[in-house]
Amino acid sequence: MTGTDGGTVVRGAAAGDGREATAGAAGGRDAGERLRRWRLVLGGGEADGTGCTLTGRDAGMDAALGALYGGGAGSTRKAAGERSAGLGGSAPQVARWLGDIRTYFPTSVVQVMQRDAIERLGLSALLLEPEMLEAVEPDVHLVGTLLSLNKAMPETTRETARAVVRTVVRRLEQRLAARTRATLTGALDRSARVSRPRHHDIDWNRTIRANLKNYLPEHRTVVPERLIGYGRAAQSVKKEVILCIDQSGSMAASVVYASVFGAVLASMRSIATRLVVFDTAVVDLTDQLDDPVDVLFGTQLGGGTDINRALAYCQSKITRPADTVVVLISDLYEGGIHNEMLGRVAAMKGSGVEFVTLLALSDEGAPAYDREHAAALAALGAPAFACTPDLFPEVMAAALEKRPLPVP
Repeated sequence: MTGTDGGTVVRGAAAGDGREATAGAAGGRDAGERLRRWRLVLGGGEADGTGCTLTGRDAGMDAALGALYGGGAGSTRKAAGERSAGLGGSAPQVARWLGDIRTYFPTSVVQVMQRDAIERLGLSALLLEPEMLEAVEPDVHLVGTLLSLNKAMPETTRETARAVVRTVVRRLEQRLAARTRATLTGALDRSARVSRPRHHDIDWNRTIRANLKNYLPEHRTVVPERLIGYGRAAQSVKKEVILCIDQSGSMAASVVYASVFGAVLASMRSIATRLVVFDTAVVDLTDQLDDPVDVLFGTQLGGGTDINRALAYCQSKITRPADTVVVLISDLYEGGIHNEMLGRVAAMKGSGVEFVTLLALSDEGAPAYDREHAAALAALGAPAFACTPDLFPEVMAAALEKRPLPVP
């Protein structure tokens, strides 16, 4: 591989992760260590311009890389200067390769290589075999692939696939749930102002502003006749949140994260949460929010997009506009009536709804998206931006408090 493609990047990571540098290669300055690293980065034959022959663990790493990206011991040449992959379509061979890469590389690199294998070598069909699923390293992108194969999945594989998805969901909940609940609980508390707060609940900025007329110059102090504080949110519903998620194929990671966040929000008594997914049809999955795995298997990745129809459904479910946040997660490629879509957003905002547009909810940043629609939404006061899962709680807190969103 040449340039900045995935194979070169992974080979570079492998070169930096090697375990067989000798003690004399202090700080990577030893000439032999440099040649070894270049050999792992470049791939190729035994020498391939470096004069370096790999042995032991390095040879195993190179074979695993070559089987996927070409140019190593596990690949063959199609023609001079052209590399080809060597995994083939054999499930046992792929299963062995999956075991090898988990031996040689850290989890983050394994996940990249698995994703590349699925995309480059057409291994999606092999994921329908239980033995294969048991060998892979679960991650968000693998979940997206499994969900796209859901309809073609045989019954013998379905339970294994659900176990893989549940593993990823559990990890995401452990990473995100506690911080999300804490952040949003604070936002809800701050939105409920009280006039007789306890000392640690006093909002000093608002209290001082409200009592400036009571300033005593001789004492250089303000006498607070009226205290303003943060209330403690009662157990009744304070806010309503509607997550409206585009389930087109490019939004797979966003669907996974949004389902997890939907389950977290639904577990908070002060927030009434509704989760809606759409392509050209609209499906309300709110009654499955207690289990995000059920939500994910209720989606159908791929197909067209009709944002207008989805927003029409969400609009029909709004009963308390001033206390409602609508979160649209979409790349904004509208297959429906785009003028009506923009009109619905304007109408919702005009009624008091807080409207948030996320181009993606993932760690990868913004995908390709419709810039014209994004600009039109920004003009309506609903800026469209990509959001990482770690930023999402802050975005939701700002929306609940009706303050400016923390746009990256």
